[in-house]
Amino acid sequence: MVLAHEFVTAVGARPTRSLVFLHGILGSGQNLRTLARRFVEAHPDWAGVLVDLRRHGRSIDAPGVDTLQGAADDVETLAKTLALPAGAVIGHSFGGKVALAWLATGPGSLKHAVLIDSNPGPRPDARGSEGTLSVVDDLESMAAASFESRDAFIGALATRGHARPVAQWLAQSLRRDDDGWRFAPPIPAIRALLASYFALDLWPVVEAPPGDSAVHLVVGERSKVLDADDRNRAHALAGPKVTVDFLPTDHWVHVEDLEGLLKVLAHRLGP
Repeated sequence: MVLAHEFVTAVGARPTRSLVFLHGILGSGQNLRTLARRFVEAHPDWAGVLVDLRRHGRSIDAPGVDTLQGAADDVETLAKTLALPAGAVIGHSFGGKVALAWLATGPGSLKHAVLIDSNPGPRPDARGSEGTLSVVDDLESMAAASFESRDAFIGALATRGHARPVAQWLAQSLRRDDDGWRFAPPIPAIRALLASYFALDLWPVVEAPPGDSAVHLVVGERSKVLDADDRNRAHALAGPKVTVDFLPTDHWVHVEDLEGLLKVLAHRLGP
């Protein structure tokens, strides 16, 4: 199957190239809708493509292996069906590393990969992502439960110590069946995707982007996803094919500083 996706274009525009948006773990393409809409409105030559990665959103039943490379292969399969060539990809967190793995396969039209607070390297101890793993643990403990409403699900997560905005965001992934509301993404598959994400080392792709492509790292200054060593490594690579930008945010860069991120994208992706 082809990954579920949705197009975003400026009113009246006739774009010539696609900009693929890849969300983070436990999210969906809708997470990046505002970013995509604002960008294509300012740059009507681009068409945004909001993708639901495997085991997320409307791509929950995607066949194949639940690894980061499998997710990248899914995106490549989708890209081959697009009417407009994929000129760039933007990914947040898990989606950023999927973007990098896709770039490594060398699709000819892909000239830019933007990683939004995404660590290219291995993190076997999952450092910087402890909060994500805590959420996954609690979702797993609730997997057998059904909820009479979205609010009930949100309340259950809140009682486990998760911030209400996070619980509300996760509630977007609920599905209703005969028994009530359940969290739809399969947790074993989510754990497999995360294990692959933490294990894979893609710094070599950042060090030598294929062909004439470029990698753009956008880092939240207050985020813990990239530690001091990672940031120093990124700075050392900065040049014509690798750029590094810091924004005054935590991990949710596109939510906390949308305007700043849009300025970075406009500068790095060109007119």
